[in-house]
Amino acid sequence: MDHKEYEALKAKEWEYAVSRVEGIKNSKDPLIRYRDIRPIIDIKHMFETSVALYGDNVAFYTKDEHGGEYRTVTYKEAKADVDALGTSLIALGLKGKPIAIIGDNSYRWAISYLAVTCGTGIVVPLDKELPAGELAQLVADGEVECVICSKKFEQVFADIKGKGNTRLAYVVSMEASDHDETFLSYSKLIESGKELLAEGNREFLDAVIERDVMNILLFTSGTTGVSKGVMLSHGNIVEDLMASPTLLKVSPEDIFFSVLPIHHTYECTCGFLMPLYRGASIAYCEGLKYILKNLSEVRPTMFLTVPLIMESIYKRIWSQARKSGAEKKLRMLLKINRVTRKIGINLVPKKITDVFGGRMRIMICGGAAIDPAILDGIQDFGIMALQGYGLTECAPICALNPDVNPKSNSAGYIPPGFDLKIDNPDPETGIGEICAKGPNIMLGYFKNEEATKEVLKDGWFHTGDLGYMDEDNFVYITGRKKNVIITKNGKNVFPEEIEYYLGKVPYVSESLVWGKDSEDGKDTLISANIKVDEEAITEALGENHTDEQVLDLLWKEVDKINEELPFFKRIKKMSIRKRDFEKTTGKKIKRFVDDNKEQ
Repeated sequence: MDHKEYEALKAKEWEYAVSRVEGIKNSKDPLIRYRDIRPIIDIKHMFETSVALYGDNVAFYTKDEHGGEYRTVTYKEAKADVDALGTSLIALGLKGKPIAIIGDNSYRWAISYLAVTCGTGIVVPLDKELPAGELAQLVADGEVECVICSKKFEQVFADIKGKGNTRLAYVVSMEASDHDETFLSYSKLIESGKELLAEGNREFLDAVIERDVMNILLFTSGTTGVSKGVMLSHGNIVEDLMASPTLLKVSPEDIFFSVLPIHHTYECTCGFLMPLYRGASIAYCEGLKYILKNLSEVRPTMFLTVPLIMESIYKRIWSQARKSGAEKKLRMLLKINRVTRKIGINLVPKKITDVFGGRMRIMICGGAAIDPAILDGIQDFGIMALQGYGLTECAPICALNPDVNPKSNSAGYIPPGFDLKIDNPDPETGIGEICAKGPNIMLGYFKNEEATKEVLKDGWFHTGDLGYMDEDNFVYITGRKKNVIITKNGKNVFPEEIEYYLGKVPYVSESLVWGKDSEDGKDTLISANIKVDEEAITEALGENHTDEQVLDLLWKEVDKINEELPFFKRIKKMSIRKRDFEKTTGKKIKRFVDDNKEQ
């Protein structure tokens, strides 16, 4: 593509972006409350325009050593590092090539991602929880030629490169202080890139970005264990960036707390690229064990999380209130606070708001279903707690609750310019497969036309999720299509629904529900394998309890659940699991692994 053709292409993309934003600004939709969005063409354009607007603002809070102090990096400083690294990568001959990134959430991970996507090649974020064998397979499948990794993975990729049966030519270490025969040093590449830029090298700065071709390759980790490469474009991502902050406010004053794995699109798009688009800051957590410590250090305003983290923080607050004898008093105070919050007075004790850092404004939960009572409970603390819904194939946003009058039991509302429908809804319940359509939908699965055709039909992406929509266009998820238990008499049972009820039992830590044929083969027995909360069990039964006592205690709770359910949904068999469930790297229980149904 010559310069003239490129200019024409960019002009056309700019025209589209402007009309897209104008369409949102002129929308009559009352839930679109924030219309101060700006048009962006691609990720590079997003970042460059943010640097122009917010150059001296803090972009990142990062730690150079574990347990040290947070230091700040401005937008201008971050761009200098991105330009330098991108220039060095192109100088290595990696223009247009797949480059993988793996490691904990960090400033260097973020700079590597931007350096690859903003002019070098195709970024392939890899899951840091995968074993070496699977990583080798993904390097081969993704035709990866360079890996940028943290110290923990240096040897893994040195071995993969050494075997010589992949295209892997370079391993860049984020921590190495100098280049050697095995590893290139990230910091040395930054240095050499700055020298090349000073000499007038503009290969990265002037790189051609094609908005609608594959620039991001994400390997999903499903419960079946079969990875598919999701092909995303710059266009897919920037559509999410322009649409979603119209439903909730994101401003340059916000600090996002980054704890979820950044290789997932949820964290990458919403917790990394979104704050950069809006001029906000990102603070990297040192790990799950350090959430509360880091919250107090950086005092963020926004926190993207998953049910497991949100529930554990919420339960910890109430557990401490019980132990200190303040539970009753706190409940009374929160009841009053529901009224006073409406006139801007928050009566929640500082001790509680300090758990979240003292300035927390919004918490967004995604990745799995959460008990709406927990969202409501956190809102009682004066923090807006919302639910969203997305999939990797949608880059990832499908629905998001607005920050004014959200529906805690809903997965969210459809952002402007996107569409959802329920395919083949049940006449009685309205439940059917959720399908998504819009400019955020993936290009397809990498080198897997058959799998692509299975899910992309007439422009609609068939999510595999089951649910329904209400009259206000909020979507509700009831379960996964492939998980549905079809009983002998043709009734549909969603195991996620039963697991949700079990999750409300204080003695249940985790559960797996499945259907099992009765001995005579005439009936389907709903069975549950339960991992108990040992602390709650000991509190109820004492130190020297037996398995029989635990089972009796659980059956009393399950009987209460069964009373509220139609006969075909009732739990008929139950077992107590002693070991952890086998899970995906996304921490979801593998539903179809037989071992997970054993004690």
